[in-house]
Amino acid sequence: MARASHLRVILVLALSFALTLPALAKDRFRIQQPQIHLENGTYVMSGTVAFAFSKDALEALDNGVPLTIVTHIQIRRTDAWMWEDSLLDLQLRRAIRYRPLSKRYEVYQLPGTSGREFVTREAAIRALGELSDQRLVEPKSLDPERAYEVQMKVFLDIEELPLPLRPMAYLAPSWKLSSGWKKWPLTP
Repeated sequence: MARASHLRVILVLALSFALTLPALAKDRFRIQQPQIHLENGTYVMSGTVAFAFSKDALEALDNGVPLTIVTHIQIRRTDAWMWEDSLLDLQLRRAIRYRPLSKRYEVYQLPGTSGREFVTREAAIRALGELSDQRLVEPKSLDPERAYEVQMKVFLDIEELPLPLRPMAYLAPSWKLSSGWKKWPLTP
């Protein structure tokens, strides 16, 4: 009987810990409101993301572990049902890594292996958050009778971490780094 009671307590504690994980990691990445404008007949978006990496993620980075950041952008009708397809569903993948031999940080677009180099980690993280002139959709692909919105989420891709690090990253709240979904009306 006591054993069943202990199991219930452990189960309740584990469940409460699991439910607090998203709250602990909420908004570690902040999307600054992007600027959307028409350029050469296409909606284009620029903006920045402010990253607040956890101590664990920064320690891994400083020890040569590349961190992959995914910027997920969607354009949907404002009143679309959850199961409706997005007009645009785009995932931009960028990575930041430290190169110990040159003592430089590097930010690069994936797929790819080379990019811009930075002397300081802070400068590299700022560059990682720059989103400039990202082409979205042409106005002719939008129904003029409908309202549309841009949805964006930025997160650390745990699946890209080295295999030995992944189990800890799945369980530790310090690795659940995300902005959550943010929405803006699609207007020029």
